[in-house]
Amino acid sequence: MDISTASLSGQGTRSSNQDQLGDIIGQRSACFVVCDGIAGQPGGGLAAELARDAIISHFDGDNHLNAQHIRQFVLQANQAIQHQQKTSPDMHRMGTTLVSLFIDRDYQLAYWAHAGDSRLYLFRRGWLYHVTTDHSLVQQMKAAGHDTREINNNLLYRALGVNNDGPEASYSEGVLVEDGDVFLLCTDGFWHNVSESQMKSSLQMVNTPNEWLVLMNTIIQKNHATAKESQDNYSAVAVWVGSPEQTTLVHTFSDAAKFLPMRDE
Repeated sequence: MDISTASLSGQGTRSSNQDQLGDIIGQRSACFVVCDGIAGQPGGGLAAELARDAIISHFDGDNHLNAQHIRQFVLQANQAIQHQQKTSPDMHRMGTTLVSLFIDRDYQLAYWAHAGDSRLYLFRRGWLYHVTTDHSLVQQMKAAGHDTREINNNLLYRALGVNNDGPEASYSEGVLVEDGDVFLLCTDGFWHNVSESQMKSSLQMVNTPNEWLVLMNTIIQKNHATAKESQDNYSAVAVWVGSPEQTTLVHTFSDAAKFLPMRDE
């Protein structure tokens, strides 16, 4: 299974970039990680770095993916942040979002894990599908049918390093990967500025993952040029399986839905 990838990270108008990206493409399996340090608390960038490093350092791309290890990878990332919180009292509230994708190249299976509002999208057979559910108050309110116009978009109920009574992240089941699949891992600073329709239409105009990110970055830059408020860091990793630019596109959502995974819980 051929895998090609590209990444993008921008500072926006913030004083620093607290996003961290990482990937390993081994002979047997691959891992991709995007972390977004929680703003407003000291150490957000460090939390993102610790989480990224913990997952990447424990992942072995030269062996088949062991899905049972994914929870352990994320747990180790969470523990790394909690250890730093204890040794650095001024960073006791630091945390980070996480979105991670794991692919077994031989068995053609994909898994993902996420915490917070960094997202994973899957483009398959002409349709773009949001496969993660944000761990945010806004998302909870939307799911309950409430008006969210006055709700702070940045309020998260789950993130790495944040104390809660539930699991540290949400995990997917295994999903068969097809030739022509495209995955996009991105932070909220990215998806707030590029709509799903723009992601889809721009993908249909390019031949490489790098061209796709460049095109979407142009959209972000235009939005930033006209924005009246500060702009968040934004980051994304595009992962192409096989040859998406040669895949025959279906024309109805009902056809595409047959091939799409359900959201994780």
